[in-house]
Amino acid sequence: MSDDDQPTPESEKPDRTPRSDFDVATEPTEPAEVDTAEDASATPEDRSRSVLREIASGDAMAGVLAVFLAVFVGSVMIAATDETVRQTASYITARPSDFFTALWEAISGAYSAMFRGAIFNYILDNPAQQWRPLTETLKFAGPLILGGLGVGLAFRAALFNIGGRGQMLIAGGAAGWIGFQLDLPMVIHLPLAILVGMLFGALWGGIAGLLKARTGAHEVIVTIMLNYVGYYLLFYALTKEWLLKTPGSVNPKSPPMHDTAILPKVLGDTFNLHFGFVLALIAVAVVWWLINRSTLGYRIRAVGENPHAARASGINVGRTYTVVMMIAGALLGLAGVNQVLGTVSSGVSLDLDASIGFDAITVALLGRSRPLGILAAGLLFGAFKAGGFTMQASENISVDLVLVVQSLIVLFLAAPPLVRAIFRLPAQEAK
Repeated sequence: MSDDDQPTPESEKPDRTPRSDFDVATEPTEPAEVDTAEDASATPEDRSRSVLREIASGDAMAGVLAVFLAVFVGSVMIAATDETVRQTASYITARPSDFFTALWEAISGAYSAMFRGAIFNYILDNPAQQWRPLTETLKFAGPLILGGLGVGLAFRAALFNIGGRGQMLIAGGAAGWIGFQLDLPMVIHLPLAILVGMLFGALWGGIAGLLKARTGAHEVIVTIMLNYVGYYLLFYALTKEWLLKTPGSVNPKSPPMHDTAILPKVLGDTFNLHFGFVLALIAVAVVWWLINRSTLGYRIRAVGENPHAARASGINVGRTYTVVMMIAGALLGLAGVNQVLGTVSSGVSLDLDASIGFDAITVALLGRSRPLGILAAGLLFGAFKAGGFTMQASENISVDLVLVVQSLIVLFLAAPPLVRAIFRLPAQEAK
């Protein structure tokens, strides 16, 4: 018998024992020799180019450039609607300097006014008042961050939660009822109002998740319809004195909240920034931990990637849908609580959501459904909202232009290949 025909020892035979998906997924693997050799021979310049290429082709860069494109198109619209620019354009061939001077003054004046209204008002002499715009940005950003977290968390489970308005209205109404009906010490009254609002928001969001899990009803249709149901339920409550209506009033608005149920101001009475922004920061940290460090977060991401594979691996997909929508509803409910119990509002009204339920979709998209990204996007949109009023007052530019810029951001975010083609970015590598 030749050496080739000798039987293979048991210790050298390949292991053909069937393995589960979990075993394969969790088994440590050695890096390929080719990759190791390439890494060893790569120069620092090559590694730098590789890192830069990865950044340039990533989602973060596409989001930043989408904002840049939206601001650029907004600048064109500012110039097109400026009367001085239109007048100088009529004789641009004779005196082009007049046209370009008017163009620069119109665009720079608009965005400098937005900066003064959103970040730092360098025109004023009082240092406290100079930084007041930044506190206004943070105040507006708080509910946007909370709403964006609610929508973004649902996105991670491949659910489209457009019911933010209904969840905010129901939660705000419940928190408002606790806020003006009960008379308790602040250490009990304020936490109770917040928890009740979050609970009602979670229950309202859980309806869509439960219907999705039990009947397969599409969450987009269900959440849209629940927006109307929530609106008219709140309207009904505002017409009944035993619920939310102010006694003797004909306006659909509740009585003001007791002082013990008002979110305290963070920096004193000089500024409007209240504890709602701190709650938003806490929510960002909690959602980050939930998604990246918890077992539930792993299930959410698995269901979002492939519900069929998640179900085959033993994950209860229906229960995950319900839990995710409940948590998303609680976060959006907290945004509604922020509107009612914050010092920006004196009671419950039908417009308490202030379009935050829909703006939260834009914030979640721009933040790529990542907690830290949503935090940055919420701050950006808070700056847009705070600076838009100053831009309108000082430059006579409609505040609706800010809405146009926000809509353009969504447009460019929805077409990342267009953004990459315009800026000649490398194509994003498949992961």
